[in-house]
Amino acid sequence: MPFFKDLKRRSKASFLHDTASNESNGSNGTYGSNGTAATTKSTSSVNSLNGLSATPTSLHQSTSNLTLSKNSVAGDAPPVPQRPSTLTTQNKRFSTAVKKWELPYEENVADTKTQSSFTGSMTTAPNVPASFYAPRVLSIGENAWVHQSVLLVYGQAGQGQKPLDGTLTVTHHNETFPSTNWPVCETHFKALVHLTPGPNDIRLDFASPKLVGSNSPMPHHFSRIRINYLPLTSSPPLQLVMLLGRDSPGTFDSSPEKIQREGNDLAAATRKYRMAAHLWSAFTAEQMFRHGFGRRTFRFEEEYQAGTLSAKDKHTGQMRNEIKVHVVRMDKTVAEIRDLDRAQQNPNGKKKNDLYSFATDAIRSYFKPAPGQSQHVAALVLDAHWDTKSKIITGHAALGGGVPDIKLGIFGSHALHTYPNCIEEVVPALCDCTRTNPGHVALDGGEDSGTWWQAACIGIGAHLHEVGHAFGSPHQSSGIMLRDYWIFNRTFLAQEPYSTRTKQQGLRPCLPSHECSWHRLDALRYRSHPCFRLPTDTPSHPEDGVQAWAVDQGRFHITAKSGISFLEIRPEGQEFCDTWIEYSEKESTEGLPKQITISESDLRSRLPPDRKNKKLKIEIFSQGQGRYVVEDISKAFQKVKLPRGLLGQTGFRGPKLGEGRMEGSEPTEVILESMLESTKLLTSIKIYHGSALDGVEFRYEDGSTQLFGKRAGANGGSEVSLGEI
Repeated sequence: MPFFKDLKRRSKASFLHDTASNESNGSNGTYGSNGTAATTKSTSSVNSLNGLSATPTSLHQSTSNLTLSKNSVAGDAPPVPQRPSTLTTQNKRFSTAVKKWELPYEENVADTKTQSSFTGSMTTAPNVPASFYAPRVLSIGENAWVHQSVLLVYGQAGQGQKPLDGTLTVTHHNETFPSTNWPVCETHFKALVHLTPGPNDIRLDFASPKLVGSNSPMPHHFSRIRINYLPLTSSPPLQLVMLLGRDSPGTFDSSPEKIQREGNDLAAATRKYRMAAHLWSAFTAEQMFRHGFGRRTFRFEEEYQAGTLSAKDKHTGQMRNEIKVHVVRMDKTVAEIRDLDRAQQNPNGKKKNDLYSFATDAIRSYFKPAPGQSQHVAALVLDAHWDTKSKIITGHAALGGGVPDIKLGIFGSHALHTYPNCIEEVVPALCDCTRTNPGHVALDGGEDSGTWWQAACIGIGAHLHEVGHAFGSPHQSSGIMLRDYWIFNRTFLAQEPYSTRTKQQGLRPCLPSHECSWHRLDALRYRSHPCFRLPTDTPSHPEDGVQAWAVDQGRFHITAKSGISFLEIRPEGQEFCDTWIEYSEKESTEGLPKQITISESDLRSRLPPDRKNKKLKIEIFSQGQGRYVVEDISKAFQKVKLPRGLLGQTGFRGPKLGEGRMEGSEPTEVILESMLESTKLLTSIKIYHGSALDGVEFRYEDGSTQLFGKRAGANGGSEVSLGEI
């Protein structure tokens, strides 16, 4: 038959060419990964790579291409077209003007190098969605790079139209992860997106019963976005540890209905703990980005194992790289762990710090860190138990901090039964208004955990608070390091449920401005923390110390070889720091400043009038995590008269070294003779030490010495010749 003969002679490339020609008029705009509008060419895919559409041709478009004209059937068959050449980002033939979408919060990317250095020629601009209700991601740009496998995104479905509720469906790259559904509240949505290493083309579909075509087999309201995932392997991980007594059965407190539905064994605990860790990481990455420090977050140790991140993994037998949860058994029994005298919430407890010591010793024995190494650990005490008689949680301590080799934040498992098991359960768990029954599980904080979703917020958020202490954060005036984890759920929800704490219906919608956060001072600490390092960060200087001393004219000179990161200004009587000076890497081509000079008047001018004249303490932080404290800035500027024999001369008193709390400690002061006599030549310094500094001896060319501290320690000390420095 002539028709089929002519049709057969048309090559596959001709159909692709026609389809591309018909679709090239559509376009979509977004901002690039560095916060600026991208202007490279685009095709019918909302987010395409190098001009090659990732969207399959729709059914009605394919049908229209097969409708041949009368002349083409009756006449000669069309010639076989040339294979279309690969388009590059320099080709502007199909380029279009794009407009940056208005963000609900200021998108401030301090380190554009972090966001754009990986993209290269891959940067593209998506097309304008075919529908005004096509989902628009506002929290991250096209072709951005991230470093965690679960990404939090925020956006809107609709551009100025009447607010609609509905459902957002996220289809993952190459269907490597099952599709997930997320509620849309008044056009606003939040979703967690699973990523695989490399580029990820994500499709977002919006459906609402009030929109025509939402229930059709091929919805019209969809868009695509490309996100690149680069796993971090060079930064130290945050280790997840599950602590058990040596005779523990490996179960945790839960309600009877939940035990029947999902279990309360070690496998269930691992799933829930792992999912909570993903929420920590996704939350932190988004917060650091909002603070302008790139999408940096801590990583976890992973291992290839049976997947638990999706509810379908168990049924399909899917294997994934999942967060490794280390199960560590302490040398204590469950009875010792649950001793009421050790319960942190027991007002009459006499051994409240024992549980933290037990945990530190067990973790040190398990990881065996080498000298000079440190492990950052989040530990969950699985044997925590709600004592229904005393109404006290035993086996639980909310503590964080650590020693040089173990940085640790611990928390009990009393709220673990409320945690989500997988991504699909995040929204249901954080919206679950089931009342907490104190006959079976803990009512931590009374009505603060009156429902299961509130108990989940306290459990997940308060544990992250303790991890923040392990990373070096003190308590702050707001955010996770205060008690804002009460609203930790808002980070992942577009609509908040009823709260027994506030006795009010939750927010609708939940916008980024309503969410819990890391305080700015926390973000400044984490910017240079080794667990938060990015591949684009400059190598850190091996010396982390900070030096500071007073000079003439009321000035204070500060130096740090790794760079000065920020200063905290703390007036006497103020619980939290709310005044600080931060320094940016953009201020110099060499990064953070290595030396600065400040004055007391400048520091006091930054304070409110009622605090200007109070005793002032400053804390100085270096890029290398060094810390220097000046307890009283006024005393540091005061000159002191030197002893007899040096009449008429004055000098500044240096800072105190050591706490002087050990038995037999005596105060010592030294005035270096080489600074007062030009003929006196200092030739070497001898340092007496064991595991700590005992004393420093200054040796002169004429054989005389000056001792600061004591001659003690191992091997008679270590001598350093000034000619070798």
